[in-house]
Amino acid sequence: MRILVTNDDGINAPGLKVLETIAHEVAGPDGEVWVVAPAFEQSGVGHCISYTHPTMIAKMGERRFAAEGSPADCVLAGVHDVMKDTPPDLILSGVNRGNNSAENALYSGTLGAAIEGALQGIASIAISQYLGPANYTAEDPFEASAKFGAEVVRKILAAGPANNGDYKLFYNVNVPPVLAADVKGIRVATQGRRAGTYFSVEPHNAPSGRRFLWARGGNQQVATAPGSDAALNLDGYISVTPMRADLTAHDVLDALKGIE
Repeated sequence: MRILVTNDDGINAPGLKVLETIAHEVAGPDGEVWVVAPAFEQSGVGHCISYTHPTMIAKMGERRFAAEGSPADCVLAGVHDVMKDTPPDLILSGVNRGNNSAENALYSGTLGAAIEGALQGIASIAISQYLGPANYTAEDPFEASAKFGAEVVRKILAAGPANNGDYKLFYNVNVPPVLAADVKGIRVATQGRRAGTYFSVEPHNAPSGRRFLWARGGNQQVATAPGSDAALNLDGYISVTPMRADLTAHDVLDALKGIE
């Protein structure tokens, strides 16, 4: 198996090293793991691509490349340049430092890479490590991801659900904010929504007198609806959410028929 690995925290991020280890476990001794990751942190860029300017890419080592672009750019670079003669069988993105459960999925560059992989027709899985009081200051906050990551990927691939339709499946995996010994198991989950939680901005005035706005996230320890991703994560479970990039609100199509 040939696996393309990327992330949004940057090519030097500790979570990427964890994902490389996971990828090698999944690929096996006869497989290949290729890394194409952003040269600099790209958190929060979603599915952005560098459409109006080129992306510089540099070889950093054997099967290892850094691209000055977004995670989706890295997927494009990997599929259509770095691995163009032998395309990947699987794309793994992460391991993100922080969760991409609930509304975070909509902003996530980690998920953006998986979306692009799915649009390219390649099986794609994003993995994120939830942080909280039990693991934030741990010597290795990615311990649970390292222990269970390969197992989760294998189980998703083995399940092999139908992947029909124009928009292919990708998977959002979130590892709970606990150490490995306290992980309770794996649960398939819907995407949740944290009530009253949203991004905002915090203004600051620079010494020059110019005004700058810093983006601020909301409380990540708020549970979502029972059975949905963040609720399960906060209860100690790894969540697996199957997703598609189809943004159509199918449930309201009939209600809008009257406007035709």
